[in-house]
Amino acid sequence: MAEISTTGNKGKGIRSDCFVTLELAAKGGINLQLESKVAVMYGESIKKQALEIMAFFGIEHANLRIEDQGALPLVLAARIEAAVKKLISTEKEYLTPLLDCNKSLTARDRNRFSRLYLPGNSPALMINAGIHHPDGIILDLEDAVAPEKKYEARFLVRNALRSIDFYGAERMVRINQGERGLEDLEYIVAHNVNLILLPKCESAGQVHAVNKKIEEFVHGTSYMVHPIWIMPIIESALGVINAYSIASSADNVVALAIGLEDYTADLGTRRTLEGKESFFARSMVVNAARAAGIQPIDSVFSDIGDMEALRQNVLNSKALGFDGMGCIHPRQINVIHEAFAPSSEEIEKAKKIVFAFHEAEKKGLGVVALGNKMIDPPVVKRALNTINLAVKMNKLAENWRESYEI
Repeated sequence: MAEISTTGNKGKGIRSDCFVTLELAAKGGINLQLESKVAVMYGESIKKQALEIMAFFGIEHANLRIEDQGALPLVLAARIEAAVKKLISTEKEYLTPLLDCNKSLTARDRNRFSRLYLPGNSPALMINAGIHHPDGIILDLEDAVAPEKKYEARFLVRNALRSIDFYGAERMVRINQGERGLEDLEYIVAHNVNLILLPKCESAGQVHAVNKKIEEFVHGTSYMVHPIWIMPIIESALGVINAYSIASSADNVVALAIGLEDYTADLGTRRTLEGKESFFARSMVVNAARAAGIQPIDSVFSDIGDMEALRQNVLNSKALGFDGMGCIHPRQINVIHEAFAPSSEEIEKAKKIVFAFHEAEKKGLGVVALGNKMIDPPVVKRALNTINLAVKMNKLAENWRESYEI
């Protein structure tokens, strides 16, 4: 077993993080070296926490070097614990405080217009992400984390789930593929994750494996685990073909997403603004999700500098039937929300349909008419969905019918 380990990040541009070097020793106590740009104000508290963590894991003799760039206690704790566990085998967990706001549950049918991807090993991007008010925050353990950093990222993501206020955003984690992803679950299941994104999903069996692992983890423990939703991501031709069986594979699958970068690579083509190469796949995902009664979620838009192209992309996505999409930069969030929200014209049309529907109900009529047109049940249902969404987004008063005149 190695007797020296390193965790964290350092170098130009690194902030709100630290780099930890830990070397076990046979004697001499804990030799702690700290380099920190905030040492004058927080040096003593950093040292105190570091020594506390060493004692917690029963390490009495070691050389510990911390190169700090303004890391919060939850980050420092994650880095030191990961360094320790690279060297010794222990089941103990040094858990940071669980904020009351991170005990909240989320509804299966909540709005998921936007979900912001954040690299799971970059604390600077996590800390204030909630102030941009995405519907969901994705702490990414998969593509956004280098292979050699995936182990230590688990501790940071776990602590973030417990100790960062995301201002009401749904707390999501994208796990890795295969066995590594199942191992990721051990670091997040008991720490109030709301939703797990399952990447490159190609079969219902992958969803079943995740749920089985969750059940195995909580069985016989004292953990009280709240409902954990699953959002499989379709990223291959095989996944597209199996989309409905995936969407309907378990009661806790609440949305089905598509990842177009990997999908187009699987096809051997490239992604374009027009999206002709992905029309079939996106339509399949929408239809599979609707047939299973869950939300269809579109892919990310990768050009963070072109807001008009993003807006048009969202409108196209909405027209295909998607309920939301991913984003890779906070500046994309408002554009996504505005474009997915019902327009004034859509709200006015829906109001007329819903009003006519309620008037017909009061009169005991079996059919609904608006002007000279008959309105069938699917149209009424769509109008009700538009009204409910407009009310939830504060674009329409809940008591709008009291003063409405057709």
